[in-house]
Amino acid sequence: MYNIKLTDYPTAPSPAAQKIPGMIVAAHYYAAWKKGAALLHKGFDDLHDWPERTPLMGYYDEENPEVCDWEIKWAVEHGINCFIYCWYRYKENYGKPVTQDALRCGHGIHEALFHAKFAPYMKFAIMYEASPRWCGTDEKDIVENLMPFWTENYFKRENYLVIDGKPVIFVYNQKRLANECFADVSSQARAFERCREYAVKAGFSGLIFAAESWQTEKQYYDELRARGYDFSFGYSAYYKPSAPDPTDAEITAGQLARLDKYLSLDPMRVATASCFRDSTPRFSQKWVELGYRFAEWDPYPWYLSPEGYRDCIFAMTKRLLTLPEGSWGKRLFMIDNWNEWDEGHFVAPSVSFGFRYLEAIRASLTCCDNLPDYRMPQDIGFTGLGKSWKEPDLASVCRKKFSLK
Repeated sequence: MYNIKLTDYPTAPSPAAQKIPGMIVAAHYYAAWKKGAALLHKGFDDLHDWPERTPLMGYYDEENPEVCDWEIKWAVEHGINCFIYCWYRYKENYGKPVTQDALRCGHGIHEALFHAKFAPYMKFAIMYEASPRWCGTDEKDIVENLMPFWTENYFKRENYLVIDGKPVIFVYNQKRLANECFADVSSQARAFERCREYAVKAGFSGLIFAAESWQTEKQYYDELRARGYDFSFGYSAYYKPSAPDPTDAEITAGQLARLDKYLSLDPMRVATASCFRDSTPRFSQKWVELGYRFAEWDPYPWYLSPEGYRDCIFAMTKRLLTLPEGSWGKRLFMIDNWNEWDEGHFVAPSVSFGFRYLEAIRASLTCCDNLPDYRMPQDIGFTGLGKSWKEPDLASVCRKKFSLK
């Protein structure tokens, strides 16, 4: 049956049990798909020339809680039990109390997740984006403005990522915090300690800070620890091929070599498995005007097949099981990425790959003890999920992708 609405709402998720009990499998989430929210690019309107990048549910209004429920359903049925949302505030909010209106792309959490019926199935965390174009902080601001907002809006929610009684804060572009926001190492360490004290007063056991990092110098990781970070992680695996069209074996070996290097520098490192990287649409748009050069970021686009991705995750988790007890790598595993549609690394269902990357995650990280629901919203009568984008006719999209008449 097609387009016959049998229920009033998507059916509740049937989560898969984790193969490693208690493992948090967290997918990075880039909430930039509300019309006009991204600012740096035009969202789905930048993807018309890349029909293979079309989400399998069509262009969607990300602020719609029903869209979020579909995403939660697909994620937990394939082993992903946490979303890490990129979190930004505008420069004008520096030194002021944080409000929802002061956030860039805050809709993913505040409009969608917080109103989603299936939110209890999914943990979430924030990754504070300290990139130069957004708002920085300092010792006073982080304690007096960021911590109150984070604590009341996020940490106290039942589904925020709290480990050992401590909320987890991920930090992107730690170099900016180090170079622009805090006077020196001790200043940042002191600020983080005051944040931990704030969390204790709010009823938690403390606070966990994690630094996104791609550097491979020992002194950098020594400094991270001195600045107060508990562990490091990657937004991606940071693999870059040395020649075009690398094989699955070459990509997997490259990601594993990079992970081994990171673990030698930071034994508490958390692994991130990347499915592919092809930023062609992103660097064909406004980012070029901002001065980014494609070759510096992605000299050679690369793709792991879904089967190769499965094997890469298998190999990574096999390494992580040999880590000492208490290692963060045994408790948290990262997926790159849920929905970087234009930057070109995503596991969410797409025209190009269907559910195959999610199936790879399910095969490698879960007990496969559930029955995922592969019916699409439009197949069972749920339409209108992309009103602001003028939902694409997926039949036309597929004809264009596969050059069908």
